[in-house]
Amino acid sequence: MMHDETSVSVTLYVGVPHQCSYLENETTTLHIIDPQFSMNSAFYGGLLAQGFRRSGDMVYRPGCEKCHACIPARIPATYYKANRSQKRTCKVNRDIDIRYRSQAGFSDVHFELYNRYLESRHQEGGMAEHTQEQIEQFLGCSWGETELIEGWLDDQLVMVAVTDRTPNALSALYTFFDTQLHKRSLGTFGILCQLERCTQLGLPWLYLGYWIENCRKMSYKQAFKPIELLQEGEWSFLDDTRLFQDLGF
Repeated sequence: MMHDETSVSVTLYVGVPHQCSYLENETTTLHIIDPQFSMNSAFYGGLLAQGFRRSGDMVYRPGCEKCHACIPARIPATYYKANRSQKRTCKVNRDIDIRYRSQAGFSDVHFELYNRYLESRHQEGGMAEHTQEQIEQFLGCSWGETELIEGWLDDQLVMVAVTDRTPNALSALYTFFDTQLHKRSLGTFGILCQLERCTQLGLPWLYLGYWIENCRKMSYKQAFKPIELLQEGEWSFLDDTRLFQDLGF
């Protein structure tokens, strides 16, 4: 593939087909950027705009032959408008102290919260068997600028939004939190914190990874308005007419 902004040629590898994590009876195949390519945050920012994402050091995008349900999604932070529910979430969590830390600060307290989250949400997947080293490899990367947006309630860590920072956007990688505090909607709060961070840094977009219309796990993403989807090489608003009316255009 050719990266438009830098005219640098990049090799894409095709991964081994495997069971899709989001849609039953579907097989997924990934297109993976050459692991030997000298990646950096600026170049990754351009790849985000083309629908790529990372897991650890690996940068990929779906390349399934028959299914095209995974659609890259991003929120234009400048135009984002909180709905009633999101405003309530901000209000109920106003006693949470937000702190920012680099990925190098990942410690036992983060590991413990992560494991509790996995035990609650992903018991069937065996994810909680991961070691701290494996978790750090999944969440962090050697070439990027990754930030931990922490939520503290008194002296307890209750939320972490792992966020990649590029020159023109933030990318929400993974959020984990204390699931016993379900009335606080900490998953939603994590996205709201990242949008606020975009505003602080003057960055126009928050990338949310992939949206899948028929996947319940992904349905929360369409609650953030406006939201843009990448389809056929172009970013456009989901439900243009209603969203533009909401924005006052």
